[in-house]
Amino acid sequence: MPRCTTAAMALHLEEIAQAVAPGAHAVLRFDQAGWHTTRNLTVPANITLVPLPPRSPELNPVDPSTGSG
Repeated sequence: MPRCTTAAMALHLEEIAQAVAPGAHAVLRFDQAGWHTTRNLTVPANITLVPLPPRSPELNPVDPSTGSG
């Protein structure tokens, strides 16, 4: 996908949902980008999204402000 959008995130979640073992449940941590938090995003039933707290780059290893991304 060339852009980060709600549609791209939905496709990504569908791929993850298919990889989750039957009877299992996935929990995903994510930042609060607009395409992660929109009410338009359909989250599969076997996935729970848990947002990182705002202004907490130390919890996001890919955040460039931490110097480790």
